[in-house]
Amino acid sequence: MDDAKRELLYEGKHVRLFRIGHWEFADRVKGSGAVVIVAITPEGNLLLTEQFRLPVNANVIELPAGIAGDLAGHEQEALATAAHRELLEETGYEAKNMTFLTTGPPSAGLATEIVTFMLATHLRCVNSGGGDEHENITVHQVPLKDVPAWLNQKAAQGLMIDPKVYAGLYFAHQPTM
Repeated sequence: MDDAKRELLYEGKHVRLFRIGHWEFADRVKGSGAVVIVAITPEGNLLLTEQFRLPVNANVIELPAGIAGDLAGHEQEALATAAHRELLEETGYEAKNMTFLTTGPPSAGLATEIVTFMLATHLRCVNSGGGDEHENITVHQVPLKDVPAWLNQKAAQGLMIDPKVYAGLYFAHQPTM
């Protein structure tokens, strides 16, 4: 994209808003990409997180996820390193194996962000997780076979479900996983 044609509309601590012609879009100020972790415990449970998300004013069920390179002094952080860090921070689990699954834009009409899905296996619980000091994350362990019904139940209770969870389920059920 030709940066000379970008008109900066706003820059905050975390996002910038640009316009090119008639198109407006968001770009992260810090970070080199987002990671989404499909984490499966040795018992066959999928790790899901729940937290209140202010932009949608609701609790949202998500896969563990985060931004690579958003911490001062770690701007060149590798995606796999960020995936390990975010998995531990949010869920309290360490993964022996972290495998690349796919990458792509989650909202190509709105943002420049690229998301990379990683599969985390051979997990070991080392703490209770819950996120950093600005997060209040609840960790759910749901048997893979029960995830669709569990998600339907949560949606019926008024929680929102991040569609990336359904993409993660697809990867969790692949025979090579």
